[in-house]
Amino acid sequence: MKRNDAWYMEKALAVAAWGESLDEVPVGCVIEKDGKIISWGWNSRQTKQDPAGHAEIMAIRKAAEKLETWHLDGCTLYVTLEPCCMCAGAIIQSRISRVVFGAYDPKGGCCGSCLNVFDTKEFNHHPSSEGGCLKERCGQILTDYFRKKRKLKKRKSFDMTGPEQ
Repeated sequence: MKRNDAWYMEKALAVAAWGESLDEVPVGCVIEKDGKIISWGWNSRQTKQDPAGHAEIMAIRKAAEKLETWHLDGCTLYVTLEPCCMCAGAIIQSRISRVVFGAYDPKGGCCGSCLNVFDTKEFNHHPSSEGGCLKERCGQILTDYFRKKRKLKKRKSFDMTGPEQ
């Protein structure tokens, strides 16, 4: 890992916390180029009812707009959770050079956990990827979020059961 990876991942964690404040799954992403953060994104699936509302997609779109090109070569994408297949595909299509992620996703991660899309030889672009940057903190924010959601769901379910009328 490069020396500044943890610093950028801290920023991605801050973006994830912002998303959580909107009642979104707390995944955050920042994109860096030439030592500067050029974009960031958080999950927006719930607020926008958009199945493609992933943190990486939002950050990639904002980076392309800022740079006025969809070619994001020379950029590093930092994300708190291992990218899924859709996001890995968008990373390839945008020509991002490097991906650093925090927590591994054994149920949907496509940078090594379930499969590694970046290693598919038939594709014309192969970003490098490194996982595990601040993985405990990145994983804990997700664990805490889903624990709270399950507890709230259980409480609501309990509240709905009362004396018959």
